[in-house]
Amino acid sequence: MKNLEALESIVLSVVDPAADTVDREGLFPRAAVDAMGEAGLLGLLSAPEVGGLGGSLADASWVVSRLAQVCGSTAMVVTMHYCATAVIEKHGSDHLRHEIASGRHLSTLAFSESGSRSHFWAPVSEAVADGDGFLLTGCKAMVTSAVEANSYVWSSRPVAAQGASTIWLVASDNPGLTQPKPFDGLGLRGNASAPIAADHARVSSSARLGEDGEGFAIMMETVLPVFSVLNASCSLGLMESAVSRASAHVGHTRLEHLGSSLAELPTLRAYLARARLRADMVKALLGDTLDAMDQGRHDTTLRVLEIKAAAAEAALEVTDIAMRVCGGAAFRKDVAIERLFRDARAASVMAPTSDVLLDFIGKAVCGLPLF
Repeated sequence: MKNLEALESIVLSVVDPAADTVDREGLFPRAAVDAMGEAGLLGLLSAPEVGGLGGSLADASWVVSRLAQVCGSTAMVVTMHYCATAVIEKHGSDHLRHEIASGRHLSTLAFSESGSRSHFWAPVSEAVADGDGFLLTGCKAMVTSAVEANSYVWSSRPVAAQGASTIWLVASDNPGLTQPKPFDGLGLRGNASAPIAADHARVSSSARLGEDGEGFAIMMETVLPVFSVLNASCSLGLMESAVSRASAHVGHTRLEHLGSSLAELPTLRAYLARARLRADMVKALLGDTLDAMDQGRHDTTLRVLEIKAAAAEAALEVTDIAMRVCGGAAFRKDVAIERLFRDARAASVMAPTSDVLLDFIGKAVCGLPLF
């Protein structure tokens, strides 16, 4: 796909040169997002009928992984946009779908709340009918691309129907929305992840994505598979970069008094071997997860649950190994290992967290219902 080939040029000319500044200053990677929009890559998952590329989840996985190798913040922004796009493609207006396909519209998810923590499927935000529209009230704890995105795929309790939630499309410039505080975090510092509060934010009936009360089904059947795969792809990209940078460091750094390189130390080689194994195991599981989804295999749900947890936990180990292998040099900003280390911390605590997923996986293994 020609547009996918354009990604490498964007990575090398736009994303990579800005990655250090994005991290140091906590800057949203606007230039990268704009470049991807112009190349049609924001519309990767949009259907050809609206001008999109009609790409697969495997294509999106490759894009996110490649971005994460140079900038985790950019990779996460694109991950959340693709997740939102998956919902909008099924339930959004043709006009909005065209806007996304053309690269003029960036969207994101607004699910997690402090009231239900990592149980993102159970919002406590409210939606009430008001004339011919609805009023949304509540606070989303962490929204990637907060303020920077054009819209939020927002969850609330149902208006009147039975069910756990209802999904809405809310414009980011809705006057009823505010950003209580900006993001200044440990890792993924440029993804603009911050709280967004709604105080009787008015939306029209056309803003509802799907039927009232059907939010849980949308989350589980549409969002979770895409999010799990792409979040894992981000973790994999971080691991690939960590292994590559750490290997290069030990190969180029010499022990002058011994006349040898660090790569000649068996202990360091063993650490790198362990890191390579962990990354390759995740890569294999990711490929199998995509295959399970494509073939509609009976173990698809299990794979979807496993891949995010496996990748998140592996990224913690691999980036820790990279720090250990590179020693004091890993603490220098210019080496970028410490940035990968910090960025990798996010996946394990992003809902559904690794702990929640492990519980779900255990239930699946024991033949128990997940909910």
